[in-house]
Amino acid sequence: MTHNPLAPSWLTEPADANALVPGLWPRTAERGESGELTIGGVNARALADEFGTPVYVIDESEARERAVEVRQALQTAFEPLGAQAHVYYAGKALLTAHVAQWMIEAGCRIDVCSGGELGLALAAGVPASEIGFHGNNKSRAEIARAVEAGVGTIVLDSFQEIERVADAADAAGVQQAVRVRVNSGVHAHTHDFLATAHEDQKFGIPLATAEDAVRMIRSRPSLEFRGLHCHIGSQIFGAAGFAESAARLLTVHRDLLSDGPVPELNLGGGFGIAYTSADDPTPIDDLAAAIADIVRTECERLDIPVPDVAFEPGRAIIGRAGVTLYEVGTTKPVTVDTASGTAVRLYASVDGGMSDNARPALYEAEYSVRLASRRSSAAPALVRIAGKHCESGDIVVLNDYLPGDVEPGDLVGVPATGAYCWSLASNYNYLGRPPIIAVRDGHARIIVRGETEADLVARDAGLDGR
Repeated sequence: MTHNPLAPSWLTEPADANALVPGLWPRTAERGESGELTIGGVNARALADEFGTPVYVIDESEARERAVEVRQALQTAFEPLGAQAHVYYAGKALLTAHVAQWMIEAGCRIDVCSGGELGLALAAGVPASEIGFHGNNKSRAEIARAVEAGVGTIVLDSFQEIERVADAADAAGVQQAVRVRVNSGVHAHTHDFLATAHEDQKFGIPLATAEDAVRMIRSRPSLEFRGLHCHIGSQIFGAAGFAESAARLLTVHRDLLSDGPVPELNLGGGFGIAYTSADDPTPIDDLAAAIADIVRTECERLDIPVPDVAFEPGRAIIGRAGVTLYEVGTTKPVTVDTASGTAVRLYASVDGGMSDNARPALYEAEYSVRLASRRSSAAPALVRIAGKHCESGDIVVLNDYLPGDVEPGDLVGVPATGAYCWSLASNYNYLGRPPIIAVRDGHARIIVRGETEADLVARDAGLDGR
């Protein structure tokens, strides 16, 4: 096979462009006898015919099983150290009533970061005591609602929030458990991390000021200090970044013990998943064991007990469970000049785009794609899956291979879209946000209804009564 010079170095032309790359798709994903993709025992064409496209498909079994696997891996790793591990599912990745219920039934708690996410979790029946509330600018109304509802912990992001949460707890006549979000100076992404003295970001307070913040918390009887919290990044492979961050946090944790209890340490989330064939995320059992060993080693060095720990994975639980189905509308071979001559990239435009997956436009995030409606014997062609929006940056899949005979009417599936796709969706160009369909054991059900044109224009006050 001839290498297309337009392909990035990490992308290898597949021997079979129909094959589903292991680790990217839900474990139930397979090709049926007819060559069509099935997920959770449900045929892709049947899903498109019933619910239209684009459509977010969530493998319910994958989501539930992954939540249990992540929780058990962390609990198993820390139990020999005499510490409990609490897993908060990061609702910002994807939060619906059904997803929240799946997470609670899997033994996880729920992390929210806005009044809307809090309201959804409560409406879904999540016990308030099982909720952690994040956010760098929580309003007084949001804080009061969280305190009055009995939210388990509130993560304090600034000195002003200490007073605001304390005042709300005083007004409600309760003692509110809180954590303090600090900046450790560690930034991690994929397999790289950078350690600095200071961080220039909107979240948290400098680690050097943590003791001042905790003194202020302990001076207010309406607050209960639970521990420090830190988030070092997203899509992290390996434990090196966690090692440096934990060492820094536990040093301050030790100093705080001299004036009172510090029962917990929250190390955040950010565990990575595979989006392409080049990604090699650390298995959760290995990652959990490595982090537990880091915490044990640091606590021995500092001569302190191992605290209970908390984690906030979102993508690592729900990401792989999601597949987005699109229908191809047009195809267009584009000839490009290269240093070695010319090369062709095939553009396939689909009926969605940056309104249902903003990550490629925002971060140049890479995704993968496969034909979902049939199997093809055509040779692989380098493709770019484009959206239908009026933006040149409206790309769903930047680089992958599909059979070269992909044509209008074909369905394509983009895996690993369970996290941060629906959550970031918009109505750009007046496209309605797609529905979310849960599949399991051959059955499909709507868990979030899609938006219609009527839904969109109904909000326009200029059309009242028309």
